[in-house]
Amino acid sequence: MTTADLDAVLAIEQAVQHYPWTRGNFCDALNSGYLCCVEEAAGEPGAYAVLMPGVDEAELLNIGVAAAHQRKGMGGAILSAMLEVASARQMPRVFLEVRASNLAAIALYRRAGFLEIGVRRDYYRDANGSEDALVMACDTKSSGTRLTGEING
Repeated sequence: MTTADLDAVLAIEQAVQHYPWTRGNFCDALNSGYLCCVEEAAGEPGAYAVLMPGVDEAELLNIGVAAAHQRKGMGGAILSAMLEVASARQMPRVFLEVRASNLAAIALYRRAGFLEIGVRRDYYRDANGSEDALVMACDTKSSGTRLTGEING
């Protein structure tokens, strides 16, 4: 992902996220050296992901797939690529939080080898109150399940 991708990434973000990141959030991620990638479809970003590296682990901060490309393997492709990059950079574990109601995302993460390791009560706020987040983790070295696909960074 580069700054040239931000308009397209923001359009996807605003369409698919309950509380979307701002342009500033994405710029901060790029400027901080986070791994920010896009998966292209027809020459335009169709999915994106932001991975924050740590000393020996990483956190998947954000991932989104344009509605027109959902359930076609694009989310799995970019997720798999992010896990492979984490593994190559000697980050044996990747963490994430996901809304407890986001069953499609939870299923995607499980297929990629993520396991639930905790719950953050009332983590997400919305107009109807709050919602729990499931905390999930994936061992990048031993996860037997990998989603396939290519990534365009």
